[in-house]
Amino acid sequence: MFYYIFSFFIYLFSLPFLIFLSFKSKYKKSIPARFFLYKNPPFKNKTYWFHSCSYGETKALRSIVEKFESVNISVITNTGYEAAKSYKNSDVRFLPFEIFLPFWIRSCESLVVMEAELWYMLFFIAKKRCKKTILLNARISDRSYPKYLKFRWFYERIFENIDIVLAQSEKDKKRLQELGAKNIEVIGNIKTYFKPEIKRKYIKKKPLIILASTHKNEEEMILKELDLKKYQVVVVPRHPERFDEVYKIMKKFGKTERINGKLKMENGKFVLNNDLILCDKMGELVNLYTIADLVILGGSFVDNVGGHNPIEAAYFNVPIISGKYYFNQTALYNEVENIMIIDDIKKLNEAIMSSKRSKIKNRVDLDRIVKLIKE
Repeated sequence: MFYYIFSFFIYLFSLPFLIFLSFKSKYKKSIPARFFLYKNPPFKNKTYWFHSCSYGETKALRSIVEKFESVNISVITNTGYEAAKSYKNSDVRFLPFEIFLPFWIRSCESLVVMEAELWYMLFFIAKKRCKKTILLNARISDRSYPKYLKFRWFYERIFENIDIVLAQSEKDKKRLQELGAKNIEVIGNIKTYFKPEIKRKYIKKKPLIILASTHKNEEEMILKELDLKKYQVVVVPRHPERFDEVYKIMKKFGKTERINGKLKMENGKFVLNNDLILCDKMGELVNLYTIADLVILGGSFVDNVGGHNPIEAAYFNVPIISGKYYFNQTALYNEVENIMIIDDIKKLNEAIMSSKRSKIKNRVDLDRIVKLIKE
């Protein structure tokens, strides 16, 4: 009761900020849906309910979601919503803020929550209305662990409402136990399971480098070091609202074309003509990885992101170069052989010359996960 009242006052206090942010393109769908229930009714069908935060986590669910006839999926971000909508067997919603959940959540077969989405009201209400609650792909990063321990008393209350915890590693299992989790099984990281769906084919003119999932300041930092006479470079910003901003940055370094522009075609394949190409189309990375000669993984050269998933590139055995700030992806980095880590962007060309093909070490037991959800 105290938690609900506290959340209600937080909501009231935040209303002016929420209204202001709802006019920004990044939040124009998620904030009205999550905090005002605009076009965001409860799920209609009593089925399996999956919840994830953003694009990466939602995309990782595809391999599991495909094992079910129909599912409900809730998300937090716009990019997560678009990813979930691409699954033909899914009914998709934004997860409302905590104070709305007692009135919004309906009964379901199982609630399956991805990674660290530990919302108290979500599990508390779902425990009463669903047959089973599961925390999937559970992990506690090195950086986050001390913060979790400070609020152990709170997480103990959350874990009282979680029936099964499927952890990524033994290290995560021990940390989760410290926070009060019970019935933990180490199942591996579902992000190591990747089944590519190639929808477009490309032709390159020179050795191709992909700057994947880049963030603010990374594009210019990396492009300054690359020899654009020697390589073609495709830049893939992490957030679509930055497409125009990144396009302007790239034009400083040479003639730039856009994937969503009028690319020429030869024998049913799209031709990348320019030395610089902006990928301004969501879900296109996997198609580009098929012809890549090297991937520079973004989110790791600035210290406020924590890196991104290297598994997709490693599936195609593409050499991968990363910055040193990958603290949120340590578990996945450990699953890939030959990722080249550099601590100084000035060492980029040296790393390119000495890079080796990447390789995924182990793959998760997907059938075991599906069985635990369904049984």
